[in-house]
Amino acid sequence: MADIDQRVPENVPGRFYVDVTCIDCDLCRETAPGNFVRLDDEGYSYVLKQPTTPDEETSCLAAMEECPVEAIGIDGEKAGAG
Repeated sequence: MADIDQRVPENVPGRFYVDVTCIDCDLCRETAPGNFVRLDDEGYSYVLKQPTTPDEETSCLAAMEECPVEAIGIDGEKAGAG
């Protein structure tokens, strides 16, 4: 389970975040390419844009559920919260 206290600093503010356990597998970037990007210098992904549409929300939730190391977390219950 992702740890909000271990989130990477590049995440934009909002509900979704990536923590330091990311292994750079590319799954989140493939699942929600408009929301997750890779930090090339460090070799991990982070949230570039929080979801603003139902489709983006669904994609981010899918990325979180499919993450092999559970490095994607969610803080809060409603889109736009936080």
